[in-house]
Amino acid sequence: MIEEDLKRRILRLIKHEVVPAMGCTEPVAVSLAVARAMELLKCPADEVESIECRLSANIVKNAMGVGIPGTGMIGLPIAIALGALVGKADLGLEVLRDVDSEAVEKGKQLIDRNIISINLEEDAPDKLYIDIRIKGAGHTSRAVIKGTHTNFVLCESDGKKVMADNAAATGKCTDSHAVPELNLHTVWEFATTTDVDELAFILETRHLNKAAAEWALMDNYGHSVGRTLHSERQRKVMGDSTFSRILSYTSAACDARMGGAPVAVMSNSGSGNQGIAATMPVVVYAEENFADREHTVRALTLSHLTAIYIKQNLGCLSALCGCVVAATGSSAGICYLMGGGYEQIAATVKNMVANLTGMICDGAKPSCALKLSSGVSTAVISAMVAMEGQSASSLEGIIDEDVDRTIANLTAIGRDGMTQTDSLILHIMTSKK
Repeated sequence: MIEEDLKRRILRLIKHEVVPAMGCTEPVAVSLAVARAMELLKCPADEVESIECRLSANIVKNAMGVGIPGTGMIGLPIAIALGALVGKADLGLEVLRDVDSEAVEKGKQLIDRNIISINLEEDAPDKLYIDIRIKGAGHTSRAVIKGTHTNFVLCESDGKKVMADNAAATGKCTDSHAVPELNLHTVWEFATTTDVDELAFILETRHLNKAAAEWALMDNYGHSVGRTLHSERQRKVMGDSTFSRILSYTSAACDARMGGAPVAVMSNSGSGNQGIAATMPVVVYAEENFADREHTVRALTLSHLTAIYIKQNLGCLSALCGCVVAATGSSAGICYLMGGGYEQIAATVKNMVANLTGMICDGAKPSCALKLSSGVSTAVISAMVAMEGQSASSLEGIIDEDVDRTIANLTAIGRDGMTQTDSLILHIMTSKK
């Protein structure tokens, strides 16, 4: 059994990393920083003279092509404008919850004033770095986010440092020893032995992310990947099965999020798409196979905590697509629902790493739904193969006999090996005519 202190810290970790988010988390994090800087500025929005945004490459990459909820618009300018006009920093990643048509029109007018500047911070101290500086009526303010999407490391009003005054905005655990070091066996033991009532909060991921999927299935968002996979034409190709519904519901939730639907999803490790990929395959498989509440709760916990564990070593943003991480979690959750034990879970993870390593992240965008469908289809296959007693071996590529070393190999490639890839991706994205 897991020690009580470790269990407490893991519970806190999950609750810190699995949180609601409205819209893609990179432009939303910029909105959050702008909202915080506006709260520190001693003048109203209509007297603002300049909003300067200095952003790391990964923030720019993930904010260029994504829809902003409730606006029908794409990209950073409207996210920045709305953060200044209606953003509320104490809402964290739901900072744009109060956006309506009137706010959008005012946001367009603010953009037309040409007071917003967006600049690449060439020597950013972190892959996730947002530095907002606002001037108006003789006053200045500054808000800096670094490391994670809600982690304010600096707040200034007229050059004087002030403390972030709300927990939702700081995004920090309460002490430096709060974040536990994990391995896959600890993840497994926690998910399968902790009192199920202590884990029941994870069911909110099912509620939010399934609602987002159903929203997209009723309308056209992004590339409508979910609706396409849910259509009569698709059924003639793939049939009407658990597998096809896993693909359609997962990609539909991503369609809604990337397409700017005014809905919140439950994120994982700062990413809504990762939260969707860690949730929907498990939810659909559980419902299709009539899993009871306990098994559903434990499978979702296993999925989300596996994703969190891998992201601990990979970092918040990288050139490695997050669906690799999150779909690995959902593969573990599905394997558990299939009746798998720890050995099968470890085999499932190895099968996932053997297959999807190297899928690049070329920014948040509507076509992410296609990547999620690739990731979760591999998740189902990996679990099925593991349940047949088959696992990628240490003779194959980056797979190690030890599953935790296998995960370390994956994260080293994404964190260190693909750094130049990340730079090249951004160069290509910003050089298009």
